[in-house]
Amino acid sequence: MSLTLLATTHRVAPGLLTWRAWDALRSASAVRARAGHPLLPSLGDAGIVPELVDEPDAALLVADARRAGVLWIAAPEGDEALMREIGHLIVDDAVNDPLDVEVLHGSYDLPGARLLDLVTVMDTLRRECPWDRKQTHATLVPYLLEEAYEVLDTVEAGDYGALREELGDVLMQVAFHSVVAAERGDDTAFTIDDVAGAIVDKLVRRHPHVFGDVTVSGADEVNANWEQIKAAERAEKSGEDASALDGVPMGQPALSLAAQLQRRAARIGAPSGLADDLPGGVPGDLAGAVPGAVPVEAGEGGETANDVGVRLFALVREAADRGLDAEAELRAVSRVFRDRVRAWEREIRSD
Repeated sequence: MSLTLLATTHRVAPGLLTWRAWDALRSASAVRARAGHPLLPSLGDAGIVPELVDEPDAALLVADARRAGVLWIAAPEGDEALMREIGHLIVDDAVNDPLDVEVLHGSYDLPGARLLDLVTVMDTLRRECPWDRKQTHATLVPYLLEEAYEVLDTVEAGDYGALREELGDVLMQVAFHSVVAAERGDDTAFTIDDVAGAIVDKLVRRHPHVFGDVTVSGADEVNANWEQIKAAERAEKSGEDASALDGVPMGQPALSLAAQLQRRAARIGAPSGLADDLPGGVPGDLAGAVPGAVPVEAGEGGETANDVGVRLFALVREAADRGLDAEAELRAVSRVFRDRVRAWEREIRSD
C-alpha cells in the first residue's frame, strides 16, 4: 500500500489546492489530520471528513498505510520531525515490508510569500517584546537611517553577499513603522498593505510606457515623463503653491541636500545665478539685516563660519557641472584617508 503526505503552505489561503491534491483527498482510503488544521473547513465544504488526531504517531501511520493506505495532511509548517521519523521507520524495514511514500505538494509559495512571515513576526514582536512595544515613529527613525547607510556601505564595498541581510534590515524598518501606524485610531493610520498599495499605484502611474499606451524612445524620455508626472502630482497636492523643491528632505546630509536642491532647480530651468552670492551666515550683530541669514561669530580674518558653507555649496555645483556626485567623491576620498590611517595604525603596532 502507500502513504501520501500532503504538504501545504500557510502562506496561501486554505483550500487553494492543486487539482491533483483534491483528487488524492477524494480517492484516499483514509485521510488523517491534526485537530484544528486550517484546511478542515475547506475539506468539509468538499464533503471530505478526515480522521482527526491530537498528535500523530509515526509508527501507527506507517502500519496503517501498509494495511490500507493513508493520506496524512501535514501541518502548514511542514511536519519535518514527523516526516524524518517516518523515513527512519521505512528505511529500517524496507526489505521485509516496503512501502510507497509520496510527498504531494498541494499548494506552493508565490513570489514574495515570505513577506507574510515578516508581517506576522512584526505583529508578534509588537505585542510581546517590551522594547518593540514602546517604539514610536520618532524613535525608529535613527535605525532606518543607520540601516540605509549600511546598505550604501555594502554596495560601495562590492560586498553583495552581505547586501541581502542589509536590505532585510531596511525592510524590517518599513514593516515596523507600518505596525506602529496600524495601531492609531484616526485617519493617519495605515497598514503594510496600504504602504505596498501606494507604491504599486505610484509605479504604475509613473510608468505609462509600461502599463499604459505611451511610447518612449529611450531612458531619457522615460526620465522626462517621470518628472512631468511628479510635477503634476505636486501641483495636485499643493495647488498654486506647488514647487519643484517640494518633497526634498531637508534633514538629509548637507552635501546631498545641496546636490538635490541644485538638481531640482536645474530641471525646471532656474537661472544658475540663483546660486551666486549666497548670504550664508553673518556676524550676530548684523543677522537681522540679511533675510534668512544664520547668525554666527566671525573668525580670524573676518570670515564667518558659514563662508565655508558657501564655498562647499559652490563645490557641489562645480561637481555637478563636471558630472560628478560631490557626496560620493568626498566619501571616496574619505575611504582612502581611512585606509591610510588604518595602515599607519598597523605600522605603529608592529614597531
